[in-house]
Amino acid sequence: MYSLEQVRGFVAVAEELHFGRAADRLQMTQPPLSRQIQKLERSIGVSLLDRNNRSVSLTPAGLAFLAEARRLLIIADTAPESARRIAEGVAGRLSIGFTAMTAVGVLPHVLAEADSFLPGVDIVLNELVSDAQFEALLAGDLDLALVRLPPHHPEFDSRLVARETLVAAVPADHPLGSTTAPVSAREFEGLDMIMYTSTGASYFADLVASVLVNVRPRSTQRLTQVHSMMSLVGAGRGAAIVPESAGTFHIDGVVLRPIIEWDRPVVELRAVWRRDSSNAAMKGALARFSTLQPLSD
Repeated sequence: MYSLEQVRGFVAVAEELHFGRAADRLQMTQPPLSRQIQKLERSIGVSLLDRNNRSVSLTPAGLAFLAEARRLLIIADTAPESARRIAEGVAGRLSIGFTAMTAVGVLPHVLAEADSFLPGVDIVLNELVSDAQFEALLAGDLDLALVRLPPHHPEFDSRLVARETLVAAVPADHPLGSTTAPVSAREFEGLDMIMYTSTGASYFADLVASVLVNVRPRSTQRLTQVHSMMSLVGAGRGAAIVPESAGTFHIDGVVLRPIIEWDRPVVELRAVWRRDSSNAAMKGALARFSTLQPLSD
């Protein structure tokens, strides 16, 4: 096996084509430099240099090895700094999971802060429902999850990072769409509504069920994604109850109205990570991003 010192010696001789000048460049004497090159050639098993009393030249094998040797030295020279930057959390990779609604709420601000505070970190984004994000965290495929559900696993740590209210989304051509004033949940009695599925969107399904307690709307559609629900509301297929941030979709034909009985923030977003994570970039994001600072529970 050859050493980096031998490789540095070869590169110096190959670039100078003179052992004396190469030795001066390396601040050493010529005999040990010659021995380094001989050891390197024995280790590789080919001659890298043609030398005589008057000249030094590269063999075809030496010419090919020179390009690789230069790359090897660049890697060797930059590796310590790369390791330090990764350990400090200013380089490396950060895999973030997010739900569809997070993409129009908190996520853009998280990414803006990543550009400011972690410009050398490769951000990898994964759109997944909350349960799938928990599985990805356990598998090591995610470093940080932005989820609706609180974690129920001892390997996770979490913090509440955002809250928002629920609002009514109603068709603009419906009598309820004639104003943006607060609406009572009782006014959904007997209306066509677009509801959440209890499998793919259980978090919102449970919230809406608590809003519509003792109210019997006529549910005709069940979906998992808020943007799809907003599109159907705009098409006049019914009303829906959505997070306030759904207003950022700006879908024609949809009017958003506050709900009198639910004017407080109830929709929560949590940042979740593995307790045993060694990813310094993730720890840096939790410490420095204002969007990921904990709210009081």
